[in-house]
Amino acid sequence: MNVAKSGYHVFCANSTPACTELAKKITEVEIKESVRGQTIFIIQTIPRDVNTAIMELLIMAYALKTSCAKNIIGVIPYFPYSKQCKMRKRGSIVCKLLASMLAKAGLTHIITMDLHQKEIQGFFTFPVDNLRASPFLLQYIQEEIPDYRNAIIVAKSPSAAKRAQSYAERLRLGLAVMHGEAQCSESDMADGRHSPPCVRNTFGHPGLELPLMMAKEKPPITVVGDVGGRIAIIVDDIIDDVEDFVATAEILKERGAYKIYVMATHGLLSADAPRLIEESAIDEVVVTNTVPHEVQKLQCPKIKTVDVSMILAEAIRRIHNGESMAYLFRNITVDD
Repeated sequence: MNVAKSGYHVFCANSTPACTELAKKITEVEIKESVRGQTIFIIQTIPRDVNTAIMELLIMAYALKTSCAKNIIGVIPYFPYSKQCKMRKRGSIVCKLLASMLAKAGLTHIITMDLHQKEIQGFFTFPVDNLRASPFLLQYIQEEIPDYRNAIIVAKSPSAAKRAQSYAERLRLGLAVMHGEAQCSESDMADGRHSPPCVRNTFGHPGLELPLMMAKEKPPITVVGDVGGRIAIIVDDIIDDVEDFVATAEILKERGAYKIYVMATHGLLSADAPRLIEESAIDEVVVTNTVPHEVQKLQCPKIKTVDVSMILAEAIRRIHNGESMAYLFRNITVDD
């Protein structure tokens, strides 16, 4: 814990010896000094044990709330469960559930970075500052990739095209989009793309006949754009399971790209990701330090890290001093 003289405190929930003890005795949280009327910043990164980190944050926030802290601000560089922000089949919107839990625990403000969908901010009943990592990644491209002017920005799916377009426009580079899917990626039985069935239900109401639903079909994977003789830079917000990135790199290589980079904000790199990257056509994977990935870097030298701690520190300073956050969003586009 760092104590400032000017009336606010900074707690770190999982990177000090005290927090290691907290993980062992997670139900026992005691604030060792008065925080009544104070502004508290809780810095919580999300390691591989996601649920433990969430409980640490919730219990610490609730302890501060019951100790009469004035404001409790969570600094969460990677917001967990952010991919589960839409209703899928009979599932639940876990991201909305987590937002409600954080509010109930006592958080009054969150600082995070590159939410998977910007609409997630609407899940919260308190302010959310969604910072962007793109200026740091763009700087890396300009300074660390030789001959980057011969590069082309690649979206590995149409859903990532807006982000890729934002990068391409600021770097004044071309844009390519991957479209389609592997023909054996998943069965029709699993994803229900032929539901309702083609045979009409004769047991329903005689006056109700629904039109037949056309089966959803995607073409084989193709590349929209010329990548021949170019450096391909794949951009996304999260790199977790890397099979899609590896498959995209193979296709780009076949189409003539001579070097392939992957740029992402959050490097979760779970399961066999380091080994798959090392054995793939990808030359370099660049991620920020929003998620700890030191072990993965030891397993795969292709993984590089960009430090974004400076913008998080500046956000804390500006919030404490009541300054505008607009400076941190300069040159940031809506689609970034």
